[in-house]
Amino acid sequence: MYTIGMLAKRARVSTDNIRFYERQGLIAPITKTRSGYRLYTDAALHRIMFIKHAQRCSFSLTEIRELLQMHEADARARKAAYRLAAEKKREIDRTMTALHAMADALSSLLQDAARNQEISSQPQPEESPLLTYLEACISAQTARPAGTSAPIAGRQGHAAASQRSATHQ
Repeated sequence: MYTIGMLAKRARVSTDNIRFYERQGLIAPITKTRSGYRLYTDAALHRIMFIKHAQRCSFSLTEIRELLQMHEADARARKAAYRLAAEKKREIDRTMTALHAMADALSSLLQDAARNQEISSQPQPEESPLLTYLEACISAQTARPAGTSAPIAGRQGHAAASQRSATHQ
């Protein structure tokens, strides 16, 4: 059993954070001592860790509450929670695709810079190389089946993106 202070320390949040989660119906103490201290179990710690992780993944507190109550609610509420879970999964997949494209573009840019060694003496292109690499990576990802990711090889991706960019101007 944890007091609110011990729980806050273990969960790496403030006691105010825990009291807020209580008011929002996200966690509850298992009991109170005679002197009024709230006592929590490991279940509360796990819930707080889930809440913080879900917030980092762009879940709102309302959405988190729905997911946490999914197994305690009636069939209709559970069905709504599963729909929410499916939509958030699709949203996370889209975000991951965007992050992979940006990571691939940055990798290509850095590989090219490492090959050239002297970035500052190069004439500045009209368009940012990062934008060119990102365009190439996004184009390559939209051409691949969902769920696959492969980095664009430095110059090849840049050359393809430069050719596309030149034809669009």
